[in-house]
Amino acid sequence: MHIEFRHLRTIKAIHDTGGLARAADMMNMTQSALSHQIKGIEDQAGVELFVRRSKPLRLSAAGMKMLAAAEAILPQVAALEAEFSGLVSGKAGRLHIAIECHACFEWLFPVLEQFRKAWPEVDVDIRPGLAFDALPALRREDVDLVVSSDPEDLPETDFTPLFDYEPVFVAAAQHPLAAKDVIEAEDFRGQTLITYPVDRARLDIFSQLLTPAKVEPAAVRQVELTAVILLLVASNRGVAVLPDWVVRQVRYHSDYITRPLTRAGITRRLYAATRSDDTSRPYMAHLIRLARQEAVKLQRG
Repeated sequence: MHIEFRHLRTIKAIHDTGGLARAADMMNMTQSALSHQIKGIEDQAGVELFVRRSKPLRLSAAGMKMLAAAEAILPQVAALEAEFSGLVSGKAGRLHIAIECHACFEWLFPVLEQFRKAWPEVDVDIRPGLAFDALPALRREDVDLVVSSDPEDLPETDFTPLFDYEPVFVAAAQHPLAAKDVIEAEDFRGQTLITYPVDRARLDIFSQLLTPAKVEPAAVRQVELTAVILLLVASNRGVAVLPDWVVRQVRYHSDYITRPLTRAGITRRLYAATRSDDTSRPYMAHLIRLARQEAVKLQRG
């Protein structure tokens, strides 16, 4: 027996309208063609689908089973068609994001709050890219966007600049290093450095300053939350290096001081890594635009 979607739609239309004539009008076909279609289904099934001597036309027991199948299957088909239509038009899709920048959670959440209102049909999820190799996951299509400060020359992958930031030294106001105008690599010897729980290679303070200078702090203490890092710094339990936009609220706080790293300063850039085929999708382009706008707000304070 070969049942098509049109057969299910026919059974439901006749049941809903109560007659062949009205069902034929609703389906934009002749009553003769509709009757022929029903006969074809019954010949295949070997059973009658309607009690023909009843008025209005009534489904038989076999017809009721087919109606139940139609009511279960047709809404799923309609939902699938709508989803595919949204994908083709660019209104729907998937946007799973991996973040290699631990502090970026605080910056990204306001961006996603605006994004979800503009693109309610896009499935959004965030995965900390620190727990796995984010860029290979992007190429495998496990994720769709990676926020990273380390662009690579990868085939079919675009790295779109988001914004530049400056890693800055943060210490308690009464810390001895508060007397300095600029902090150099050697100043970290003997210090307890408070960092996010991230591999050293992904921390700006190590990759850009301490590792090249072959300087090792006395201790490294890993802390998950920015607020807790600042609390420990204010209590003079150690020093930290954070992006300038993260510490914008403590620049004028009497408990803290912030200082540039080295005379020349250190500047880093965040990128949105996407598969080349996805970069031009309307919702992807909008997310990147929102991310840049939010970054400007953060840096201005």
